[in-house]
Amino acid sequence: MQQAQGPVPVPVVKINEVPATTYREYTATVEGKVNVEIRAQVDGYLEEIFVDEGAYVKAGQPLFRINAQRYSELLNNANSNLSAAKAAMNKAKIEMERLQPLVENNIVSDVQLKTAQSAYEAAKANVAQAQAMSQNAGINVGYTLIKAPVNGYVGRIPYKKGSLVGRTEPQALTVISDVSEVYAYFSMSEADYLKFENHYPGATVEDKIKQLPPVALKLADNSIYSERGKIEIVQGQFDKTMGAITFRAAFPNAKGLLRTGSTGKVQLPETHNAVLAVPQEATFEIQDKVFVFTVTNDNKVMSQPIQIADKNSKYYFVESGIKAGDKIAYSGLDHLKDSTVIAPQLLSMDSLMLVNPI
Repeated sequence: MQQAQGPVPVPVVKINEVPATTYREYTATVEGKVNVEIRAQVDGYLEEIFVDEGAYVKAGQPLFRINAQRYSELLNNANSNLSAAKAAMNKAKIEMERLQPLVENNIVSDVQLKTAQSAYEAAKANVAQAQAMSQNAGINVGYTLIKAPVNGYVGRIPYKKGSLVGRTEPQALTVISDVSEVYAYFSMSEADYLKFENHYPGATVEDKIKQLPPVALKLADNSIYSERGKIEIVQGQFDKTMGAITFRAAFPNAKGLLRTGSTGKVQLPETHNAVLAVPQEATFEIQDKVFVFTVTNDNKVMSQPIQIADKNSKYYFVESGIKAGDKIAYSGLDHLKDSTVIAPQLLSMDSLMLVNPI
């Protein structure tokens, strides 16, 4: 006669409240602190390209040169006009000075002097106008040599030598990005924003942002960027079409690892003083609900749905369904069903290396 098997031995853990830090992740787009579009200020053929795409340049370094012949000729013509205007002004001044003593001695009528004075004033105005034309022509000649306005990396250069470029071109010559510091822009839904306002201390949003802890940036390969960032600003209003509000986090980038256009996820930490932490491997799902097997005083297991408040890579943080001091089955869940009698084998959180779910 075959003897009946005894209760099944099952590892069990006791659920306690523990301090924990969770991270809310928000998809982010990275931009350099300064992104400057480089555009032609004069029309002409692109004569030289001094840099390559992706190169690092310093402020004042030449980038492009537009053929300057036309503008040099205009400058020479303007300078000639300026010289002629100055000569005419000098002639008018001499005439005015010649008539001055004659009028004082009543040799000629003062009408002639007034006429000469008017001619001199007109000549001075012509000189001023010619100077403006000369300066403008000189500025245009200067515009033919395009220099970097900031330190940074050169973006894509869509034009080649010989291309006709100008002020009306819709596409910039290139973009220079200063990425010594980068901004990660991310958006919160209205619900997440309300949680943010309720969770962090401070009377105003500005106060809350000042007291926020440093944030992490998860890169596209799921690695964590070595530097921590700081949330600086929040957009003034919600985007009506998206129902979201935009934040900006600043990250140092001395090594230049991050570039404009990179993507990632900003991880915003939330510290909890006491939460019920349930190991994820001690749970199972049925129809999108999460369950645990609780252990009763008579060593029976009963399936119990739990409400998840948050989670990290190892834990669910439980809002309701169980309470501190409850015992749950830790493993072997596939072989359990309601009212199964088990032989509990209590495991300590220390032995599981799960004591601090941060």
